[in-house]
Amino acid sequence: MQLAKVLGQVVATVKEPGLGRFTLLLLQDATGADPERVSGPAYVAVDLVGAGVGEIVLVASGGAARVAAGADAPTDRAVVAIADSVIRAGTVTYRKT
Repeated sequence: MQLAKVLGQVVATVKEPGLGRFTLLLLQDATGADPERVSGPAYVAVDLVGAGVGEIVLVASGGAARVAAGADAPTDRAVVAIADSVIRAGTVTYRKT
């Protein structure tokens, strides 16, 4: 799993039927000691937990994302949790406000 920040939503009125029950989120991976610091390309994931813009989330990829989303949803990435806090080496580096 990877920590990522929610940048926004992707709206697609025409999509594969298996994706119809999901919100699509635009994410960017968290890097370094501060989870709110992001880098790399943005990507899309299905939202399984109701995450919102600005939140730090856990993203499953590959087979784990497909299992979490269900057999009928074609996805490579799925948001599976919203982080309340991140603790690194005994120090809180992120706390949801």
